[in-house]
Amino acid sequence: MPAESVKGRLDGVLRRMLMRRATISACRPIAERFHLITLEGPALQGMSWAPGQKVQIAMAAPFVTRTYTPIEWDALTGRTRILCYVHGEGPGSAWARDVKPGDECDVFGPRSSVDPRPASGPLAVFGDETSIGLGYALSGRYPTRSAALHFELGDTEAGKHVLKHLDLSGVALFEKRADDAHVEQMAAALPSLVAAGASFVFAGKAATVQRLRQSLKQLDVTTPRITTKAYWAPGKVGLD
Repeated sequence: MPAESVKGRLDGVLRRMLMRRATISACRPIAERFHLITLEGPALQGMSWAPGQKVQIAMAAPFVTRTYTPIEWDALTGRTRILCYVHGEGPGSAWARDVKPGDECDVFGPRSSVDPRPASGPLAVFGDETSIGLGYALSGRYPTRSAALHFELGDTEAGKHVLKHLDLSGVALFEKRADDAHVEQMAAALPSLVAAGASFVFAGKAATVQRLRQSLKQLDVTTPRITTKAYWAPGKVGLD
């Protein structure tokens, strides 16, 4: 039997054993490159989910998955939504761009990814296009815990449309610059947040996460107040 056939059969067995089948019930572009996708199915019912957790969705190729952060999860009806950003031409971007209602997919999770619950006080989330869903989930789940959201975006107008659609207000947007000077502007917001006793979540582009983390270290912020998650880096795959 050809190696590709064996690989494909093994992938199918693993999907049936480890993943849950879901159906796309809605998908719509809400701004340039941003797609809001709803998944439903009996297999998603009764799941324990916390904001910041991730799911992995199987792509067409064997053993290829892409990771997404649900923005909400209704365990009673078996319904979840993800905000996808079409980042390039890879399998995840193609799936988010081309998927349509009625399509089925295999989902692994939810499982641990970003968990700010051990920390206390206000929450400050710093990220990019890939982190808006995370910011939405964290700010919506803890209504008694204020959340300050900061995003670096290549297209701030598209970002504003997304934030309006999600009914997120008071969000600080930083337009990306080729020399990354905007990251220094993001870092300038840290001291006042530190003084307010905030805990921090840095997610998105690996280089930005690292630079902001270093800026916090210079402000003597202790590790329990910091959560980091690099979702992507130029030229690299496999980050989630």
